[in-house]
Amino acid sequence: MIVELEKDLPPEAKTDLILKLKANRCDCRELPPVAGERIGVLGKPGCSEEEIRRLPGVARVLRVKTPFKLVGREMHPQDTRVRVGDVLVGGENISVIAGPCAVESLEQALTIAREVKRAGAALFRGGAFKPRTSPYSFQGLEEQGLKILAEVRETLGIGVVTEMTSPSQADLMMKYIDVVQVGARNMQNFELLKCVGRMGKPVLLKRGLSGTIEEWLMSAEYILAEGNHQVILCERGIRTFEPYTRNTLDLSAIPVLKKLTHLPIIVDPSHATGMREKVSPMARSAVAAGADGLMIEVHHDPEHALSDGAQSLYPQQFRQLMRDIYVIAPVVGKQLDFSHLERVRVIERKRQNGSARQRAGFMGRIGTFSHKACLQYFGDAAEAVPLPTFQSIFEAIRAGGIDYGIVPLENSLSGSIHENYDLLRDYDLRIIGEVKIRIMQNLLAKPGTDLSDIRRVLSHPQGIEQCRQFLSQHQWELVAVSDTAGAAERVSVSQDAGEAAIAGLITADIYGLAVIAEGIETNPRNYTRFVVVGREPIENRLASKTSLILSAKNEPGALFSILQVFAEQKINMIKLESRPIPGEPWRYMFYIDIETDLESEALSTVRAALVDKSEYFKVLGCY
Repeated sequence: MIVELEKDLPPEAKTDLILKLKANRCDCRELPPVAGERIGVLGKPGCSEEEIRRLPGVARVLRVKTPFKLVGREMHPQDTRVRVGDVLVGGENISVIAGPCAVESLEQALTIAREVKRAGAALFRGGAFKPRTSPYSFQGLEEQGLKILAEVRETLGIGVVTEMTSPSQADLMMKYIDVVQVGARNMQNFELLKCVGRMGKPVLLKRGLSGTIEEWLMSAEYILAEGNHQVILCERGIRTFEPYTRNTLDLSAIPVLKKLTHLPIIVDPSHATGMREKVSPMARSAVAAGADGLMIEVHHDPEHALSDGAQSLYPQQFRQLMRDIYVIAPVVGKQLDFSHLERVRVIERKRQNGSARQRAGFMGRIGTFSHKACLQYFGDAAEAVPLPTFQSIFEAIRAGGIDYGIVPLENSLSGSIHENYDLLRDYDLRIIGEVKIRIMQNLLAKPGTDLSDIRRVLSHPQGIEQCRQFLSQHQWELVAVSDTAGAAERVSVSQDAGEAAIAGLITADIYGLAVIAEGIETNPRNYTRFVVVGREPIENRLASKTSLILSAKNEPGALFSILQVFAEQKINMIKLESRPIPGEPWRYMFYIDIETDLESEALSTVRAALVDKSEYFKVLGCY
């Protein structure tokens, strides 16, 4: 059951309450706060629900209906993000774990690890203890295999995942491994589950060959009950009557689990299909279904692999799959950012060298699309700081109050946000990165509200305009507010049951609202490009894109001569837009984006030519 505490209960009163519950043989766990502080009571308590309700400091007692308590969303409504070094599994970024089925040698492991890391994999997998159907099959290199995995981590700086088959291997796993995998055959090996729960390392729990979703979650409950909340669920297909694939991949489990549990869910299409040509289609489908990550088997020479070569992708196939995921992820509100890990590591090194935690500002409040863009770009490496205006972001960076800012620069439907181009021109700051997110609008209201109950809809003017076709079907009063999250917040505290908000899904979780209608924007191809602004680049690497502003001289062919520089150097221009020069009627500046690092030494002559042919010239950033 869930024990909700009285508002503003003093810490000493809370401690007394927990001691009284424990004295009555209650297994108490502190839960993440929702509207207030809460305590979870597990198992069968030594006192009745009514007796608990009468204890000082108790506001309300709620029964948890599901058999899985710690795993379920009733006790833990917020999504869990499992940290493995610099990698966060869950949240805004797709995490890909890749590598061979089995570790065969140091040379083999390093060769494959270099390939998958270069392609964007976040973690490296490889089996050292291999439970096989036949006792005569290759069983793994055991401790030698673990040592190889540890050397891969030290050499390449990538976390390693491997399967643990027995509690007797716990000490070895603690010594060599970052993530402990519990395989499908051991999903209900309860002694093993309790053991990995006590180890405290992140655990990847695979679904059993014939395990139901409830049985799977109850297995996860064993691990959480031992105090380890760092659990990743892995769907790897279940055994059915169908012989054309190794197993049947249950993609429907992903949305089901998203409703039932806060734990992240990844998918292993390699073991699900058992066939190389089926792996990529199922991986793409898993991302589209909402998976937080993938586990993919990759081998540079699968024909001679000692285990599961037939389902292992070649490195080039894996690279193509990662490119496909990069395109698909934004459609479902996530991203696969190839440079995210390096960016996080650079920021973390600054903190370890004595710097304060980095701060990134965005306009609006928690739950806006700008906040989502900030989370996608930085994860939890930088503190997200809400600020009231775009200009306040630039001022805060200049004054040293924050390190970075994230601002929208253009929308695929409504075009450029000129205010931010003007701020980039006026302030001595640079674009150091970008992130594109899909703008999905949703109708949100208090739980229990029906579409017929709604009389008034609140949102940012742009949110209202983007949903004009849906709104035209109803006779509702439309109220413009400063941002979409502000609309959701107002609805959450309103006494009027007829109010609703148009906002992103993230705000529904933050403000406790129900989704009345999902994806109500008129045009689904609605993306916003956000840029990250700072004083200097985060990563020291060659840029692939340059943004600049210039004005052409007032003479015939002036703009043509500037563009001719790009053509002669075979530099691809991907944006050209004119903008009136403030205070100078009928004169214009040009925003230009090109696909190259214009500030590289190799392009110094190109840069000089552009400066010479322009009346005004400024590089906004290379990123």
